[in-house]
Amino acid sequence: MYGEAFWERLWRSAGVQFVVLLIIASVIYGGQPKLGASPSDLVSFYDGDRTRILIAAIFFCLAFLNLMWFGAGLRSALHDLGQGGWGAAATASSAATAAFLLVLMMLSTGLAATGSATVAFMSGLNDVHWAGFVILCFPLAMFVMSSAFGLWRAGVISNQFFGVGVGVVVLTLLGGTTWARNGFWAPDGMYSHAIAPALAVIWIAVVSGLLTRGAATAPTTVQTAGSAP
Repeated sequence: MYGEAFWERLWRSAGVQFVVLLIIASVIYGGQPKLGASPSDLVSFYDGDRTRILIAAIFFCLAFLNLMWFGAGLRSALHDLGQGGWGAAATASSAATAAFLLVLMMLSTGLAATGSATVAFMSGLNDVHWAGFVILCFPLAMFVMSSAFGLWRAGVISNQFFGVGVGVVVLTLLGGTTWARNGFWAPDGMYSHAIAPALAVIWIAVVSGLLTRGAATAPTTVQTAGSAP
């Protein structure tokens, strides 16, 4: 009942589970105070919403765990398709992304759990949190790239689908340039913390669904790997 096929399917569907848990956690967590937020806003969020942040942290960490499981499932699928290099890239980038997200979550839960930080310290860590979103775009883009290029090289996805994946990689990488002091292109702006990660997350959900259906494990697919560009 719980053989290799069961676990393989569970790992490959972990991308969808990651997205669902991430949405739940984000709704519970609420809105992070912006860069340079006032002391009252910081205290209201980290102290006033303490319980909500700690509950959200549980769902966030479960989501990050599923991201790593999906990375393992993707690596296995790509290895079976003769794309071990891209599979290794998927493992490394998913682990880096999850680790980075865990550190960012640790900053928020640390401030919420202790409740003893000074306003200056709280403000500094809050700003680090936003800067982390910008840096996060790089390992996240690599994870998208590993799935897009690996599955395309294996002949699993079409050229059009691959083009979408390349577009998601480029748009996610652009999130790593959002260093304006304020506005849309700032670390706490719409692009860096909403648009760029949302595109990558949607891609992960779609690829996870594709792998769960077993398209990547069809025996005939492996034979086409050599004909892909």
